[in-house]
Amino acid sequence: MPQRTHRFGKSLTKLFFLAAALSLLSAVVRRERRQLLLTARARKRQVRVGPRRIAASLVFATLFFAGAALSAGAGNGVVQLLDGESAATAEATTSTDTTTDESLPADPAASEAAPVDPAAQPTDEAPAGGGAASEAPAESGQAEQQPAASALPAESSVTAAVQAKVKQRAHGLVSNAGQNSALAPAQDQKHHGDRSDSFHRAPPMLQSQPQVARQRFAREPEADEPGVAATIWLHRALPDPTPPSRRLTPAFARRLTHVSARNHVDWALTLAVLRASGERGAAPASSARLKFLAKRLASLRAQRNAWSSVLALEGRTTFADRTIALQNLYHALGLKALVRGYEWAKPSLSKRILNDSRISIYPGGRSDIQAGRVNVRILALIAYLAEAHGQVTVSCLISGHRLYARPGVVSAHIYGLAADISALDGTSIFGHQQPGSVTERAVRNILLLPAELQPRQVISLIGMGGPSFPLANHDDHIHVGY
Repeated sequence: MPQRTHRFGKSLTKLFFLAAALSLLSAVVRRERRQLLLTARARKRQVRVGPRRIAASLVFATLFFAGAALSAGAGNGVVQLLDGESAATAEATTSTDTTTDESLPADPAASEAAPVDPAAQPTDEAPAGGGAASEAPAESGQAEQQPAASALPAESSVTAAVQAKVKQRAHGLVSNAGQNSALAPAQDQKHHGDRSDSFHRAPPMLQSQPQVARQRFAREPEADEPGVAATIWLHRALPDPTPPSRRLTPAFARRLTHVSARNHVDWALTLAVLRASGERGAAPASSARLKFLAKRLASLRAQRNAWSSVLALEGRTTFADRTIALQNLYHALGLKALVRGYEWAKPSLSKRILNDSRISIYPGGRSDIQAGRVNVRILALIAYLAEAHGQVTVSCLISGHRLYARPGVVSAHIYGLAADISALDGTSIFGHQQPGSVTERAVRNILLLPAELQPRQVISLIGMGGPSFPLANHDDHIHVGY
């Protein structure tokens, strides 16, 4: 009994697998049949659509060729019409020429040899017979011209207009030929000869006009001087002369004043020596170097003669000149301006300049400074010149100056970027611009300023290179422009 049960279970398993295989096979067969039916329907549709497309293409081709044939026929008709009009015009011209030739005399030499008697010519009081005789050729000419004009084919309105114009022209030619029949051949030949000669001898249509010599203007050294670049001033907002990276740190500023005071040395001189040596950082020296430099300057008696002590320290006069110039600048600006920037110090610097007894400024210039219209570079320059020379007179800032420095160029004064200095150390610039004068010393001091305060123009009667150059109309002041 157990064996039979095992065999029966195996047979059931086989039947189950067989039924599953048959069901799968039937599903696959149905799917394939469905796909075959779909492909057959698609082919039938393609077969049906094909003839329609062919028929449409044939219709469009037929229409295209029909249009081309119509265009060709219309073009041929237009060409025939134009040919007929040109033939009519040519025939009319030919008939006119024939009539004109017949009205001229046959022997030109005889007509030239026969003199013309003024008494024989018809006048207003001549008898009627002479008038009729003189009008006979004209009438005969008209009679001969009318058949020729009537023979022209009238195919269109354009042809009729051409015939009318030709008829009118022929009538005029015949009447002129009847009046001047004796002189016509000679005049005709002379006329044609003159026409050909005048054609060859005619002046050109475009005649060359003589060029007016260019007017010479006075030479401008600013624009024409060799090695001098012309400056065109534009309204621009210039940044602070000292960027944050070039300003002193508050800690170094405190240390600088403390060490300098302890060694009885001017802080501005100590800082000027560092800057002239090439130190450009926010803290140009360490504490040890700062102490050593201050002691060295004290030993060289810098408090008595700063220039001599710096010269002994470095051994170069150019170094000493630049150091003293920086010292004067730092005194003019103040230590806080070197820490916080020139623009920050502009209000206090303006008040100091207006209240400084060493600085003389005309009323309009004082108003410009009070209104804040003058750039801080000009304020620093005025204060620097007061420190370097002991006294400075400013003759022009913004107010009172003309708009243009030269034709087409707006002056730097209008933007608050220029100043005119008329006196230094109580000495007028006028009459003191020779070598070794106060003007030469002032120009040299201006050129010793650091790069952030270097001007674009230093104009006087002395040129020392760089931005300085002479100009004849600056004999009474020094112009400094940024």
